[in-house]
Amino acid sequence: MNKKYFTALAQYNYWADQIAIEWLNQISEEQWNLINVSSFSSIKHTAIHIASAEKVWIDFWTKVSDPVYLSVGFKGSKDDLIEIWKKSSAGLKDFIETYPDDKYMEQVSFRYPGGGEGHMEFWQTISHIVNHSTYHRGQLVTLLRQAQFTRLSSIDLATYYITNKNTMPDNELTERIEKH
Repeated sequence: MNKKYFTALAQYNYWADQIAIEWLNQISEEQWNLINVSSFSSIKHTAIHIASAEKVWIDFWTKVSDPVYLSVGFKGSKDDLIEIWKKSSAGLKDFIETYPDDKYMEQVSFRYPGGGEGHMEFWQTISHIVNHSTYHRGQLVTLLRQAQFTRLSSIDLATYYITNKNTMPDNELTERIEKH
């Protein structure tokens, strides 16, 4: 496993989360609660789901005995959720950056919100959560557009790599480009 790759994914996830959170800071309560058709019924519920998933994976990694699923019953305000999401996003990035390389193949146990247990290797959980958050941030963009919020920007991985060229040493980036 290449820790540098997974660290870069975690840094990308953090970067994209911060942009999405800034969008949420700019919308009204009416936009926040607007009912739309998507995986979740509103911007609010989509944001709760993303923040909840990022937070609960940290709970799984740290073996918290009673992981908290925010999506099950979050009753706080938009500002409350944004604060939780900021902390979870930073915590996820920090955890992955400091996790020992030699433990990437170890099994992580997790519980599904509706019951049941699963297991994946640590590196697989990183791939999963970054992919999961990317998927739902894409839905968030669609929901924001439906709510007439248009001050959006690209938050895809290519944009991250182009705008944050310092995520890889120049020689490694050059070698990768030359191979393709």
